[in-house]
Amino acid sequence: MDGIYNGMCARDLGNEGWRKPWSGGNGGNCVEAMKLHDGRVALRQSTDPEGPALIYTHGEITAFLQGAKSGEADFLIS
Repeated sequence: MDGIYNGMCARDLGNEGWRKPWSGGNGGNCVEAMKLHDGRVALRQSTDPEGPALIYTHGEITAFLQGAKSGEADFLIS
């Protein structure tokens, strides 16, 4: 997907396809995710849908999720 880069305006990715997988019990403040056609993943803040989008490769998002599941990110909430 040419023209998609880390920090781009999330609005430029369109409104379709964004999901809120982490939205439980936080008053609506959540991270939204979109799987891009080339396998990368875009993340944005739900309260700022026109703000920057963080773009991760499939490998990066896989490593993050596997690490979070194994407890490597627990320091962020303790």
